[in-house]
Amino acid sequence: MVDTYIIVHGAWHNGPLMEPTAEYIRSQGHIVHCPTLAGNRPNEDCSQIGLEDAINSLIQYIEQYDLKDIRLVGHSYAGMVISAVIDRIPLRIHRVVYANAFVPYPDECLNDMAPAQYKALFDPMAKANNSAVSLPFSVWRECFMNDADEGLARSAYKCLTPQPYRCFSDPIVLSKPIAAMDIAKSYLNCRQDTALPQSLSWHPRLSERLGLFRYVEADGGHETLFTDPIGFGKAIMIAARD
Repeated sequence: MVDTYIIVHGAWHNGPLMEPTAEYIRSQGHIVHCPTLAGNRPNEDCSQIGLEDAINSLIQYIEQYDLKDIRLVGHSYAGMVISAVIDRIPLRIHRVVYANAFVPYPDECLNDMAPAQYKALFDPMAKANNSAVSLPFSVWRECFMNDADEGLARSAYKCLTPQPYRCFSDPIVLSKPIAAMDIAKSYLNCRQDTALPQSLSWHPRLSERLGLFRYVEADGGHETLFTDPIGFGKAIMIAARD
């Protein structure tokens, strides 16, 4: 059976960066889309883009290609985006997979779930940079790519682009908590992920907000899409299967 996947990138990333993972899933006979969200496309004005723009860009992509029965995967920040998508167009979604992703309550923003030190870092940066924020290499190296060698960490860092800060600070609009949504849900947790400190962990702190869900573990840090894209693809397929 051929399944349809959409893999949604996280902050500072874009669709093409998900392609190595997508290629593995395609090699297993499936269809995979890797769209780039509004706010992460070339030459965009970060001051003009917020969370709703990113959400609407994904909904427009799904409707443009008339995609149905989708296994919708969101990495990291994309948890904010896919949460709104499953609320607004649930009949197009077969299962949703949160891959070390944020799981918001209604009216909550990403900053509400993130460590205070990230907000302290990004607030002044956004004010000084037209509402755009970037990760310092030191944070990227130690927290996001802790399982990579320095060469890979530096080459991957060059692929990142500034992120509209309103995607972090805008509260999400949901009709109900995600736990109350009648849709199959999974949480994929990479065990060496330290993008969030262990005291504010992805699992179980955020995963349990899904209510009834399938839990899947994999080796790797937050950027397994760079360090082990095939392993990441295998884990996504386990999380998304019937």
